[in-house]
Amino acid sequence: MSQVAETGREQLAADKPPLLKIANIETLYFDRIYALHGLTLTIREKEIFAVLGPNGAGKTTLLKTVAGLLKDQPNKGTIEFEGRRIHRLAPERISGRGIVFVPEDRGLFRELTVKENLEIGCWGRRGKEVKDDLEFVYELFPILAERGEQQAETLSGGQQQMLAIARALLRRPKLLMLDEPSLGLAPLVARSVYDALVKIAEIGTTILLVEQNAKLAFSIADYGYIMEAGRIVLEGTSAELQENEDVQELYLGLGGDEDSSKGWRLYKKRRTW
Repeated sequence: MSQVAETGREQLAADKPPLLKIANIETLYFDRIYALHGLTLTIREKEIFAVLGPNGAGKTTLLKTVAGLLKDQPNKGTIEFEGRRIHRLAPERISGRGIVFVPEDRGLFRELTVKENLEIGCWGRRGKEVKDDLEFVYELFPILAERGEQQAETLSGGQQQMLAIARALLRRPKLLMLDEPSLGLAPLVARSVYDALVKIAEIGTTILLVEQNAKLAFSIADYGYIMEAGRIVLEGTSAELQENEDVQELYLGLGGDEDSSKGWRLYKKRRTW
């Protein structure tokens, strides 16, 4: 592609409104405890976005606020999806617009079989589309076809995560939000789940994932946000964030003070954000 054509394509992408736009939201618990403070971020179509941060940063609260799972929240600010305001809408209305949330506990019907869980994902849909989507998720996660008659609660952690993602895909999401998809998984299993997320993004699904495993998230994300104490403190492409010294030390386990005479650090690194 010529440089002129490439520049033109980039300009079109820049001019296109974001898929999800969050502006200065504040989310409270018990009407007085701030979990999110003036948080702003933008999600573009057909890309993978990662939100990283320590426990208690507000990452899960962010996803729940977008999904409408926290009553009367956000307390302030706006959330727009495809240019339309969605904040404070009922969860089913938000889901109906194309936002599907896979929670940390995966949200499976554990007493039902794999096949039955997937059928719930197809609820209200008919025709060849459903057959094609089922073929896609079985191709993505072959183990689910093998375990179709097995109860969800008897699956391994990795298999349960695969089932949760597969069921979410059967809703044909425009935006797929995942909370800690690698939590509790063996490294090889987590890697296979993340490889599947790349394939999901390749078919045009936008992905927003919350993760503590920064290395794994950076391996697939196009863009990332660092979140601490309910605020976005840093953002950039995966490459840019991985080159940041604070991110390297605080999230990637690189760098740091190795010159201490006692061989360990006596202070916490002062962040530049």
